[in-house]
Amino acid sequence: MTARVLIVDDHPLTREALASLLGANGFDVVGQAAGGQEAVDRAGALEPDLIVLDLTMPDMTGLEALPLLRERAPGAEVVVLTAAEDDANLLTAIRAGAAGYLLKSEPPERIVDFLRGVTRGEVALSGQIARRLVEEVREGDRRSDAVPDAIASVLSARELEVLLLLDQHLGTDDIARRLIISEHTVRSHVKSLLAKLGVSSRREALERLAAARG
Repeated sequence: MTARVLIVDDHPLTREALASLLGANGFDVVGQAAGGQEAVDRAGALEPDLIVLDLTMPDMTGLEALPLLRERAPGAEVVVLTAAEDDANLLTAIRAGAAGYLLKSEPPERIVDFLRGVTRGEVALSGQIARRLVEEVREGDRRSDAVPDAIASVLSARELEVLLLLDQHLGTDDIARRLIISEHTVRSHVKSLLAKLGVSSRREALERLAAARG
């Protein structure tokens, strides 16, 4: 059965080039979207089998759209196709249910092969991305006490990322750039994690984290 594809990217030339590439290789491109919100709006109606998703978009980032797409089109696999190689983005995308994380620098034929694999139930990771994921898992094993269970159990994955970036003394604007989300979204995550930890300031949250680490 031909896989039905929704392409999400804010650059028209990229969308058209990808649509042409996939159409010439047996995929059925059923729709395109220029932003995350448009993709979420269209996903339910189009019922694609595969959503190819960029990360950097003006209205709603790919990372913000991803869980909404999974909810709106539960039968679709989502593959991130991006120029961004940030480790935090990779881990967030995988945690949010992405079936793949590909770099736009991949040769076109490799992108086609990866996407075909996803339609067969495989995971698609660019070579250097796969290596970095393995390194991150290994590093995570070595620093297993970075986030004690008492804190990790009450925060979402995104809130944990924000807390750890706060622990690196990053400000709201730096965190927003690192995670490719808006400053408003960062402040919302901070407000939520403070409430869950039962503290009233970022300083108190970091003190709570330090105390839990012992």
